[in-house]
Amino acid sequence: MLQKLVVSISENKWMDTMNSQTNETISTVTQRYKVPFNFRRFVRTHSAQLGILGVFLALWLIFIISAPSTFLSPRIYTAFMTSTPFFAIMAIPLTVIVIAKEIDLSFPSIMAMGMVAFSFVYNESAFIGSTTASTTVRVFLAIIAALIAGTIIGWINGFIVVKFGIPSLVVTIGTQFFWRGAVLVLTSGTNFPLEYIKQTFFYPLLVGKIGGFLPMQMIWLVIITIIVWVLLNRHRFGAHVYLTGDNVNSAELMGVNTGRTRIQAFMMVGLVSAFAGLISSFYIAYFWPNMGSGYLLNTLASVFLGGTSVFGGTGTILGTFLGTFIIGSIDAATVAVGLTGFLTQLIYGFIIVLSVIMHAYLRRRGE
Repeated sequence: MLQKLVVSISENKWMDTMNSQTNETISTVTQRYKVPFNFRRFVRTHSAQLGILGVFLALWLIFIISAPSTFLSPRIYTAFMTSTPFFAIMAIPLTVIVIAKEIDLSFPSIMAMGMVAFSFVYNESAFIGSTTASTTVRVFLAIIAALIAGTIIGWINGFIVVKFGIPSLVVTIGTQFFWRGAVLVLTSGTNFPLEYIKQTFFYPLLVGKIGGFLPMQMIWLVIITIIVWVLLNRHRFGAHVYLTGDNVNSAELMGVNTGRTRIQAFMMVGLVSAFAGLISSFYIAYFWPNMGSGYLLNTLASVFLGGTSVFGGTGTILGTFLGTFIIGSIDAATVAVGLTGFLTQLIYGFIIVLSVIMHAYLRRRGE
């Protein structure tokens, strides 16, 4: 019996040694024979990002050649970094919604509704005081209220779409009018100043300038872009978004809670839209009940120009980021080269229609 036990222990030790040597051999072979860099494979894998980057560089070169005095001046780039983030910030999470095969057209109204919540909380917290420190606390509470309001509206949009099975296009058209009407009712259609925010550090934090050149709204755009890129490409949530947009039935068979994923995407749009409303209002230190109305078309054009397919399952954050600056530069470029500024609306519409046609064609070829 003892002899059998010794033999068994010896065999186990021999097997462990062999397994260890085998693993070491496999590791050594893997390190020695790594797959070499293949330029064609890299281009094929990152074709969408490289494509929009090529369009961006080519278009910018055309702008510089057509109007060198304008596009070689540092002032035009300061202007782009000041104005473009107001709608670019919303285009980033909107990309996630479109990848999930949904759409949200209510974000301009969410911008305004968030500022209504901001104003309400600030006015109702007057008992805190009117000193600089008290004003800072009140503005902080009001900012939190605006972000919560935007998130709740996004949740309502997602809940209606998921639980009632109504197309998001129809739902968000309806909620866009509903929340815009709520803004007009709650404010009686009046605008109001926000001069008090300049007493707090939130003003330079959100819309100040670094070194007198780099606007803070550009910094916030970069931060939001990085966060959403990480969520979409390095987090389970992003994988669920792509799976949901590509084929919702297959995603559910794989165990993905597609309803929760879509609701979370709508909540992200609501949160970021409310933040964009804060930045937009803080920049001019004023609130208008119709704020955000002019951002719908260029935000959508940025998403589709950036390579995001309206049919879902395809899209990149980098593409949308570059697309926003292409869209943001079109207005200045048309005027700089001597054309009428009225052409911008025509160009935005053309971009949206052309991108949808292109993705429809590529989808049919894929089938």
